[in-house]
Amino acid sequence: MANISKYQWLTGFASQAIDPDQVTVLLDTASYRETLLRLIETAEERIYLAALYLQDDTAGRQVLHALYQAKQRRPELDVQVLVDYHRAQRGLIGKGPQVGNDQFYRDTAAQYPGVEIGIHGVPVKNREWAGVLHLKGFVIDDRVIYSGASLNDVYLGVGERYRYDRYHLIHNRALADSLYAFMREDLLDSQAVVSLLEAPVPGPKALRRSIKQLKQRLSRARYRLPGSAGAHQLRVYPLLGLGRQGNLLNRTIVRLLASAESSVFICTPYFNLPSQLTQTIGRLMKRGVKVTIVVGDKTANDFYIKPDDEFSPVGALPYLYERNLKRFAKRHQRHIDSGLLNLQLWWHGDNSYHLKGIQVDNDAYLLTGNNLNPRAWALDLENGLLLLDPNAEIKSQFDEERECILSHTRRVSNHAELEGLSDYPEPVSKLLRRLSRVKADLLLKRLL
Repeated sequence: MANISKYQWLTGFASQAIDPDQVTVLLDTASYRETLLRLIETAEERIYLAALYLQDDTAGRQVLHALYQAKQRRPELDVQVLVDYHRAQRGLIGKGPQVGNDQFYRDTAAQYPGVEIGIHGVPVKNREWAGVLHLKGFVIDDRVIYSGASLNDVYLGVGERYRYDRYHLIHNRALADSLYAFMREDLLDSQAVVSLLEAPVPGPKALRRSIKQLKQRLSRARYRLPGSAGAHQLRVYPLLGLGRQGNLLNRTIVRLLASAESSVFICTPYFNLPSQLTQTIGRLMKRGVKVTIVVGDKTANDFYIKPDDEFSPVGALPYLYERNLKRFAKRHQRHIDSGLLNLQLWWHGDNSYHLKGIQVDNDAYLLTGNNLNPRAWALDLENGLLLLDPNAEIKSQFDEERECILSHTRRVSNHAELEGLSDYPEPVSKLLRRLSRVKADLLLKRLL
């Protein structure tokens, strides 16, 4: 049995005992897509999907039509989709003028007269740059599907490319009820949350007061569960966080890392860690704790633009993250040399990397959509599921997932292996030098 006394600080947190056979770790995008569509098709009571966006593309249309068809088969089915209000009304960054996904929602609804589902825009802040709905988790009947993936072709692996994420299924009624109650009572009951099926959609100015009230409410919100789990049982803690003050998810991440005795395993898609995390990681290595951080190679970043393609300023972001990683590696080169720090770069063909989460020792697993960056730390509405496994009942599943993640990585043995400013394409290096001169790169790190 693991040393659970190190997690005594979790006493009083809402939690739920679960059986090991209620937890399923899916290892690839195809399994996730197939599981999601199968559960939608067989749903009997409720389908609540929370995602940053539901895209107007092949996969997005497949999911949305599956929702309408499920409602057609069972008119009593409660079907609600929650997406970010701002993101739903614009196109993709760097792709020029586009119609927002909200038009796609209305066009699809028109194909199913008399079949009513809800598609709602959640405005966490008045402006997208100030914060978005980054909530994760789908509730289908008494199951929770948890992933950092949104709903589009690349996240669902439709087409030639996929965006690699983590995918977990927890079959537990109490946990599903907790996530459902938050979406129902704390989001859908707010006057700031509007239907995207009715045009025109109210603008942020008209919703300003309601958005402010919602933000205040969300900064204090917690998942609720009827009881707490026993001290020696496999259990799950659902966590919420918004803003710098009183952010339960942020505090839990820091304390979870600080609790490590032998090892931590961290996944983040954009290497831009908040100072609290870099400091905590530094202290861990001083104590002799082995730290593994898996981050995508810059070419596996979803903003990466190939050198031969037309450059857009957003294409500088992967290089900005690589510079952060290079500085971190240089500062901790002695820990790399000793084997205490393993920086693993993920790369697999033309695919991209979007993994988030933390494992501490072999008894705690944090599933989260939090990118572990300053934006997630201070601006966006985030959540997570912390699984404590004192008897190693689900360890084998997470061991297999970890091996799957690492199978497409290479270890950085020296900071000099990572490219520097002089190695970058001219438009990139020129832009980064300009941003650095006016300290704008520091602002970007806080917002992106």
